[in-house]
Amino acid sequence: MASLHTEQRTSTTWVIWKPRLFRSLVLLILLAGAVTMIVPFVWLVSTSLKPASQVWVFPPIWIPTPVQWVNYATALTTLPFHRYLLNTTVIVTAVLVGTLASASLSAYGFARLRFPGRDIVFMLLLSTMMLPPVVLMIPHFIMFRTLGWIDTFLPLTVPAFFGGGAFNVFLIRQFFRTLPEELSDAARIDGCGEFQIYYKIILPLAKPALATVGIFTFMATWNDFMGPLIYLNSPNNRTLALGLASFRGLYSTDWNLLMAASTAVVIPVVILFFVAQKYFVQGIVLTGMKG
Repeated sequence: MASLHTEQRTSTTWVIWKPRLFRSLVLLILLAGAVTMIVPFVWLVSTSLKPASQVWVFPPIWIPTPVQWVNYATALTTLPFHRYLLNTTVIVTAVLVGTLASASLSAYGFARLRFPGRDIVFMLLLSTMMLPPVVLMIPHFIMFRTLGWIDTFLPLTVPAFFGGGAFNVFLIRQFFRTLPEELSDAARIDGCGEFQIYYKIILPLAKPALATVGIFTFMATWNDFMGPLIYLNSPNNRTLALGLASFRGLYSTDWNLLMAASTAVVIPVVILFFVAQKYFVQGIVLTGMKG
């Protein structure tokens, strides 16, 4: 009888502690992942404040002595970063406007309008995601060179106004399908057209999805290196990504200055993510709620 009670207590204790152990294991895994992601950023900031003599010291010096704040002033004045920042801002703004407008309009058509071949066209659109971007580089370059757009911002901005990308259309479409059809039906009864329904009713409710697409688009465009490298030739047209590459010399590289410039460039991305984090998480969670 005593052994039976002991077994019951052991079983009860295991049932109580099992969820806690599982939760602790998950937290440890998440903590390890967070540390793995944070350490490179910490090293970036640390190196940006080091003298050149401490960059490659082993074991690495995480807290530089002395702290070289002058690295930021030197890095941001060695090259015309104000010009690169202006160029990048113009490109990012145009791409954001074009992507959000065209992707949301396309997504509304696939989510709410019924027309022959809609599902087939949507599947063809999604199939374009399987094409590696490198396959399209030469056809795109030939097309833009024929149009006379080389060394302008047009090849980097105009395509965003024609669909906004298959992934963005898919993401917003999935979110639109979570919204009740009754909203559109009530608006039609009140005399609204399809564009009015899209602009005045559906679009204001899609802020989480639009914020998610906006964050992805901002990060991809802000950090884009290959596009500007292919299409922009003039020094005055360079973006921040090309400006950072200029710090790498043929025989030597000022790594502390490069890290200082990289830190300055990555700050807007970090700020944007924290500001829009709520909408970003909400958009990802709600997008897959309906097939």
